[in-house]
Amino acid sequence: MISTNTSMTTETRIESDSMGEMDVPTTALFGASTQRAVQNFPISGEPMDTVIIQAYGLIKWAAARANASLDEITDEQADLIEKASLEIYEGDLDDHFPIDAYQTGSGTSTNMNVNEVIANRCSQYLGKDLSKPKSIHPNDHVNKGQSSNDTFPTAIHIATAVTLKSNLIPALETLHHELQKKSREFRSVRKIGRTHLMDATPISLGDEFSGYAEQITKAVARAHKAIAVLHELPLGGTAVGTGLNCHPEFAQLAIELICEKTGIPFHETENHFEAQSARDALVECHGQLNTIATSLHKIANDIRLMASGPRCGLGELTLPAVQPGSSIMPGKINPVICEAVCMVAARVFGNQTTVTWSGASGQLELNTFMPVMAKCVLESIRLLANVSQTFAGRCIHQIKPNIARCEELIEMSLSMVTPLVPLIGYDRAAKLAKESAENNVTIRQLCLEQLDDLGITQQQLDEALRIGTR
Repeated sequence: MISTNTSMTTETRIESDSMGEMDVPTTALFGASTQRAVQNFPISGEPMDTVIIQAYGLIKWAAARANASLDEITDEQADLIEKASLEIYEGDLDDHFPIDAYQTGSGTSTNMNVNEVIANRCSQYLGKDLSKPKSIHPNDHVNKGQSSNDTFPTAIHIATAVTLKSNLIPALETLHHELQKKSREFRSVRKIGRTHLMDATPISLGDEFSGYAEQITKAVARAHKAIAVLHELPLGGTAVGTGLNCHPEFAQLAIELICEKTGIPFHETENHFEAQSARDALVECHGQLNTIATSLHKIANDIRLMASGPRCGLGELTLPAVQPGSSIMPGKINPVICEAVCMVAARVFGNQTTVTWSGASGQLELNTFMPVMAKCVLESIRLLANVSQTFAGRCIHQIKPNIARCEELIEMSLSMVTPLVPLIGYDRAAKLAKESAENNVTIRQLCLEQLDDLGITQQQLDEALRIGTR
């Protein structure tokens, strides 16, 4: 990244904005407004997410093309702006956006950063000195018909929807494929079921994994719902939603161009006042991500419980040994991939609190927590996508059942008395369970000793105790 400390930069040029002149690094494409923001917000050391910047490039490209078609700017001006905007959209100028993610709550600093980079890039196309007045003005031309208050939330919606579509959904589909494959592979493996963390009746390991696969089926659907709530864009509302200084046809034309580039059916909001004063759609979007994180946590936690041991725990699953587990205990292997999944879930749960609080904290005509909302939502998407891919490839794909251990635990379980209830009645079955516990013998052993007493045959016993597979 470009240095945010101009005192350490040996060469600078003079740039100016409405507040006066500023020293700007010679090699930087940004201008005075951006440099002020760099100095004002030395907070996290983390710049605005590049997908927000790239979404802004798309917005400015579409805006220039729409404004030219409406005779708001000339074709020559539009051509220059479009060329520079596409460079931003394609990620070629990412190093020229140094402003911290924790900045002005409307995202004005980032919007002006984009405007200035485009204006200066246009000057470069024309062979002009960047310290001289601009042929393409960052406000009058690049920002024509726009405000930070409508472009920044538009950029968030575009960036989030595109990242969901290109990152999270494919990763979840990969995880679903692996879980479904294991469900089929484990269909004939019986194991003891558990409720309240206590022994319950047997279940197929395949059925158990089918439940996990279904959770991810629903997670994919939730990711699609998260995209759907972002389809409305506030572009065209300008400062407070009234559309001041914006051509009435601008938003529709620009959004149609954005749709063509992204393949996502965005449309202009029906109510610009809601779309700019509130960020409810983003809160709803992250709510879906929070639920996806909940599903992943449940699955990962179950798997590491079933794999606990390997000899002094449940030991029903064998996880891949991906790395040594201890610096002091030789041979120890830990469920590290599952732990990573659970830690990602914890982070997403925290982001949910930030997004909810931020969404509820807008005042009057504008929400001024947008940059932190963008940071949290995009972080959650990336974490969930990356950990889903890792979970699928480095854990689920290589999981194996410990069939002998599964059968051993089934035989030891007191709950094996349950399928005998229709044959011998609840009270007699309860007495058998108590006797099994007191004498440390299996239900099967007791029943074989008491077949005549119970009034059942060995065939009936074997059939009853064969539960757990379908």
